[in-house]
Amino acid sequence: MSSLDISQLKKIALAVFIALLISLLSLPFLNATQASLVGIIAFLVTLWTNEGLPLAVVSLMPIVLFPTFGVLNTKATAINYANPIVFLFLGGFLIAIAVEKSRLHLWIADKILNFFPSTPRAMIFSLALTSSLLSSILSNTTTTLLLMSIALFITNEVALKLRFALAIAYGASVGGILTPIGTPPNLILLGLMQEKGMELIPFFQWMWMVAPLTLIMLFAVSTILGIGVHSSTIERSKETHLLNKEQKKVLFVLGGLIALLLVNAPIRPYWDGLGLNESGILLGTGLLLFVSPFNILEWMEDKDNIPYRIMFLFGAGFSIASAFMQTGLADEVASYLISMTQLQPIFLLLAIAALITFTTEVTSNTALISIMLPVIYSVSEQTGINTTLFMMVATLCASYAFMLPIATPPNAIAMSSGVVDVKSMIRYGVILNLVGIALIALIAEFFWKNILL
Repeated sequence: MSSLDISQLKKIALAVFIALLISLLSLPFLNATQASLVGIIAFLVTLWTNEGLPLAVVSLMPIVLFPTFGVLNTKATAINYANPIVFLFLGGFLIAIAVEKSRLHLWIADKILNFFPSTPRAMIFSLALTSSLLSSILSNTTTTLLLMSIALFITNEVALKLRFALAIAYGASVGGILTPIGTPPNLILLGLMQEKGMELIPFFQWMWMVAPLTLIMLFAVSTILGIGVHSSTIERSKETHLLNKEQKKVLFVLGGLIALLLVNAPIRPYWDGLGLNESGILLGTGLLLFVSPFNILEWMEDKDNIPYRIMFLFGAGFSIASAFMQTGLADEVASYLISMTQLQPIFLLLAIAALITFTTEVTSNTALISIMLPVIYSVSEQTGINTTLFMMVATLCASYAFMLPIATPPNAIAMSSGVVDVKSMIRYGVILNLVGIALIALIAEFFWKNILL
């Protein structure tokens, strides 16, 4: 048996041990089914974290484990993998593949970068801004991978390479929250709201609400990463990227998508929107790219670029959320958290923001938000606090973890570049974590609360 096989077995064994331990420790407080669910979640989270098995394999395990341990039956579990939000994200993936295939991202990055002078501080801000804007429509993982090479070749100075790499990674996390499709936790929130019959936050209302937070965090990231850099000029290529025929087609489709989303968004009491489902709009736009006269995507050539493992991860997240509700575990956990509701609203928001932000540093933000949103929903049902407001705070905080490589895919990609060390990431990240917690709580209390009544 190879050392690789032994290492994998050790990781799986660790996951089993942690699952059994947590399940046993839960028995005095929970019934057998709920304790089994807690153990299964611990098992999944451990394997997601230590990568003992591929992400897609772990994400499909609830379909086997939940029925086996009497948590949910197979149909009730599997149906979560066909949640409409999954198909919304599939449409987003298809659009992202077309952007990457046509190399439109290079044109977008070129236009944004040329707005700024070639100084280290300006480059830090321009890279963070470019990453942020791209990650609002592409996945933050894809954005970071596409832009990281730019960061590594702008300069030969190691210290600047580190800051540039972190600017892209942090920018992707900051910008991922700008749209509902930018990052997985956003979609999990929408999926739960849809399941509970709550009024969904329209696409452009979401952007309007989150834009101030994103902009302030961009300046915070750029300022903190820019501390101590010199003011010399960086030589950068002035090569012009002209739009080719395929890029113009993709840009036309993106423009049409934005226009349709604008028209579809209700502006009450003046306009109720078209009433079209946004999952259908995004998926329809993605499928349009296969059709003449666009013909940007070709199934046999591009199907392997669709990240099915992320779609399975969504399914696992929705399954965990469903199991939390149907087994009554959300109500049990909520009963322990109700005492927190005696705090003033701003302090309660800060407590939730801090809990989610620092917990997601060491676990999957998708799994964490799948667990916490049903709990927050249950607490709000019992206490009358603003359900949407508190779930929104938790969701955004799940993306604002900047300290550790395992916290988010962009952090991991920055680490894999070879120019970022853990110590530096922690040093910058802990400051940004605290800034993010404070900003989200304050904006929620003094801005969102008036909108999400």
